[in-house]
Amino acid sequence: MRTFCVRCIIFAFMLLLMVAVPASSVAQVSVGITVGFPPPDLPVYEQPICPGESYIWTPGYWSWDSNFDDYYWVPGTWVLAPEVGFLWTPGYWGWGGSGFVFYEGYWGPVVGFYGGVNYGYGYFGHGYEGGRWENRRFFYNRAVNNVNVTVIHNVYNTTINQRNVTRVSYNGGSGGINERPRPEEERAAHERHIPPVPDQRQHVQAARSDQQLRASVNRGKPPIAATPKPGAFKERGVLPAREAGAIHNAGNAGRANAERGNAGRENAGGPNAGVNVPRPGNAVHPKELPHERPAPPNTGDSKRDQKYQKQEEKLYVQQEKDRQKLEQQQEKEHQQLERKHPDQGRKQQVEQRHQQQTQQMEQKHSQQQQKLQEKERPAPPKGKH
Repeated sequence: MRTFCVRCIIFAFMLLLMVAVPASSVAQVSVGITVGFPPPDLPVYEQPICPGESYIWTPGYWSWDSNFDDYYWVPGTWVLAPEVGFLWTPGYWGWGGSGFVFYEGYWGPVVGFYGGVNYGYGYFGHGYEGGRWENRRFFYNRAVNNVNVTVIHNVYNTTINQRNVTRVSYNGGSGGINERPRPEEERAAHERHIPPVPDQRQHVQAARSDQQLRASVNRGKPPIAATPKPGAFKERGVLPAREAGAIHNAGNAGRANAERGNAGRENAGGPNAGVNVPRPGNAVHPKELPHERPAPPNTGDSKRDQKYQKQEEKLYVQQEKDRQKLEQQQEKEHQQLERKHPDQGRKQQVEQRHQQQTQQMEQKHSQQQQKLQEKERPAPPKGKH
């Protein structure tokens, strides 16, 4: 009887911990890959004009494609904030002891540590000087943002004096930025977070599939450096880089020390949560895609939040069924294929088809999520701006 009571107490304590710590409250985490040489320096580029209210600038950065052992540029773009009051903490590359590790960006109420990297346009190494939320509206700092004041009236002008301006894009290691997180940035790492929204995921996938954006091709000067909206690579307003970023150890391309499956390393600038974050750009099967339960909305309207949360949960369940169905279908095809002992070419054809199916499903889910967000987004207050 005594043993049973002790087990009950332990179970209750663990349950309390699970309830007390929401799934979205995680620190910045690595994407599970280590590269043996640092990313190129940041190119110089102009910022497209802001497309509308509540759009927040997310700066461009270099990502890694293990299929080509090459860095590729993810263009900077304007992204609609997923929640009122939320800001973007950019991702960054940091020295992990044996190579460079990328720490994914996230949305949250406070901007956390992003390696001290000066991405420009308000992201000068610490915090964000590009704008602020006031009375549920985002106000833009015209001193660092390209805003059309005839369309957007909620603006202000504060000049920012930058020091130690550098285009280095990584923290630590040889030649890297020597910055550590401030106390407020360490606290921000444990605030409630939202991972990159579906539009951002699709934006990265589009960049990865564009050969011109690989560093070995553009030599640090991407022809698409910034876009007005995510994925808008061929629309009006796309801007090229004006100056190239220096490429480091380019001769090592193709021999990089890329180690998959090591997500959850210690953050080069702070603690990690040890959470695996799959890279959707490489996903062939549904199980390789991230599918996190949506964080509870917090707009200040409890009734609206409850309604929206129910719709989010309903969509999450339906999308999970889609994933399981496709995964079972693909697994069945794998089993049938193995029984026939096909050649390598046939196996590659099947894998390519599976990757296409997975990407189409992810695109459909992203569109569903975007429609739901647009449907439930609070209408802007009436009256004069």
